[in-house]
Amino acid sequence: MRHLFPKLIFISSFFILFGCKKNETSEVAKSETAKNSIEYASGLSIVKYDGYSVVTVSNPWPNSNKDLKYILKEKEAKVPDSLQTYTTVQVPLESVVVTSTTNIPFLEMLGVENKLVGFPHTDYISSEKTRVLIDKGFVKNVGQNEKLNIEQLIELSPDLIVTFGVDNNNPMLDNLKKSGLNVLIQGDWMEQSPLGKAEWIKLYGALFGKEEKAKELFDKIVQSYDQTRKLAAEKTAGSTVLYGSMYEDVWYVAKGNSWVAEFMKDAHANYLWADLKGTGSEGLSFEKVLDKAKTANVWIASGSFKNLDELQKANPHYGEFDAFTNKKVYSFEGKRGATGGTVYYELAPSRPDLVLKDYIKIFHPDLLPGYEFTFASKLN
Repeated sequence: MRHLFPKLIFISSFFILFGCKKNETSEVAKSETAKNSIEYASGLSIVKYDGYSVVTVSNPWPNSNKDLKYILKEKEAKVPDSLQTYTTVQVPLESVVVTSTTNIPFLEMLGVENKLVGFPHTDYISSEKTRVLIDKGFVKNVGQNEKLNIEQLIELSPDLIVTFGVDNNNPMLDNLKKSGLNVLIQGDWMEQSPLGKAEWIKLYGALFGKEEKAKELFDKIVQSYDQTRKLAAEKTAGSTVLYGSMYEDVWYVAKGNSWVAEFMKDAHANYLWADLKGTGSEGLSFEKVLDKAKTANVWIASGSFKNLDELQKANPHYGEFDAFTNKKVYSFEGKRGATGGTVYYELAPSRPDLVLKDYIKIFHPDLLPGYEFTFASKLN
């Protein structure tokens, strides 16, 4: 027996060591085979494992130098110790507060708008479906984005608050976390790709246990967008396009890699600032804009103008543009909800296929003869 005992210890140690190695190998293999389900969005990654998902939000605000990681954990699931330091959210959610109108269509598309319990400044919401919930008192007004009502949020006790940050210094977000509220910062507003913005529906699919439905809905949007883009692919980019309008003493034009410019490129229009590198907008003087765009065929005006008279009252010099004289001015911001919310701001990011159809209807009307504008309107 004295000789057998060391052998038993060795054999037991071998199997323990082998078992550990096998488990480690299994975990490594699992992490290597798990794939990010995001294809177009540059600032979002979702990797699903057995019982939990790892969500990474990168570039959540301009010049951000860090990624934000969240663990979406199903009930009874085991999360590896290495992930315990990150914010953990139990899913599927039963209640949520969101702070951007762009999130409302995602909730409605997935059929979970009844899980929304709070929103800052509910008048901004234009959707009729969610307005019914607001009017019935199911969705509470929780203040303003910069100054959320923390006491009310504690009382509502949502499973999660989905919000955004404009920089790395946001005391409001810190206060929410200190109050014991779960907060997830998303960066959909930083996306410049039309389909990249829309793909954030998959985050809501993961939050509400509706991953398959989110994928199905997004795939249909991609298909619709691609089919629409192909309509204009053989067309000559004949229309020269002016974009924007004056804000105080500055005219802001969309840069060549911006969300707006991407639509014009896919609609085969000759956007006059397409070669201006970067995203976002560039501030120019009126004189510089007039010099470059006086003879532009089409003007996509920013602002909620209802007609040309309103536009000219804002600045009498607008009449110097040929597009104004020829009544070829369009606005995407004129359609409002019952309480003043802008439909375009709310719905456009989640339905880029409809935005693209509007642009093609403007630049190549013969391609969509029976189509009625979803967002755009011609100023008369």
